Amino acid sequence: MSERRRGAALENALLDAAWEELAATGYARFTMDAVVKRAGTSPPVLYRRWPDRDALVRATLVHILHKNVLAVPDTGSLREDVLTLMREINATRVQLVTVMSVYLADYHQATGTSPRELLDPSETGRKQAIDTIYHRAVDRGEVKAEHLTERIKTLPFDMLRHEFLTTFAAVPDQVLEEIVDTLFLPLVR
Repeated sequence: MSERRRGAALENALLDAAWEELAATGYARFTMDAVVKRAGTSPPVLYRRWPDRDALVRATLVHILHKNVLAVPDTGSLREDVLTLMREINATRVQLVTVMSVYLADYHQATGTSPRELLDPSETGRKQAIDTIYHRAVDRGEVKAEHLTERIKTLPFDMLRHEFLTTFAAVPDQVLEEIVDTLFLPLVR
């Protein structure tokens, strides 16, 4: 007999099952019933936490992004910190980014949201990680804080995501370096 899940353990199991279902079927075929079956639970257990599939999808994505937050590099240089983080994303997150982007097109169309609204970086821990890199660079005197708009801070990562979505593959290292050296660093220096 298996032990009954409660609290955070139950919620994590439900969200993991929802992610597995979403990755397997996409948003168009994603149902609360399928998540109930995959999690081995009952509908009331799921509906007590999330009233509908859109709320469950949003919670699932935040959960998965929290589970997949990368360590913040501290190499002593803004260039190397950004490249190190981009290389880690490139090596480990191509599938995650692709699945989330491609499978969720139906979600955005159905709910009238944009990917930026669904995946708020402050909710997922990504903004804090990126801000840490930039705060260190400002403290070291590598960049001026006034040059670091939100758009510029996310630029190298937005360009990496664009590469993923246009190729559905990891990005060659020379492209990562080109993004950082040719496009990003001239904007912050």
